[in-house]
Amino acid sequence: MAEKKILIVDDEEGIRLLYKEELEEEGYAVELAASGEEALKALKKEHVDLVLLDIKMPGMDGVEVLRRVKEKWKDMPVVLCTAYPHYKQDFGTWASDAYIVKSSNLKELKDTVSKILKKAS
Repeated sequence: MAEKKILIVDDEEGIRLLYKEELEEEGYAVELAASGEEALKALKKEHVDLVLLDIKMPGMDGVEVLRRVKEKWKDMPVVLCTAYPHYKQDFGTWASDAYIVKSSNLKELKDTVSKILKKAS
């Protein structure tokens, strides 16, 4: 089976690199984007199996990126990651496949990614 590819979208470099390292250890190929605009360009260029998306970013925020991803690639799984749990109440986030509050324990993140990718294949 081909390696699954994940696009990590977060304006914080430390988070991007941490998630990349952790998910590569799980056997995934990982692409990085520092902004919503960068993420949409990357998605046009290459196929990814899942998008891990921060909500609070300068410029285009994650809710807007989620909307655009679902418009163009309606079956693309998107997992929202945020440090702010109150966003879960935001109607704009409901189109995501999962919602994770950032924490230093990445077990929930890895379990969620694994579950969604298994369901999608």
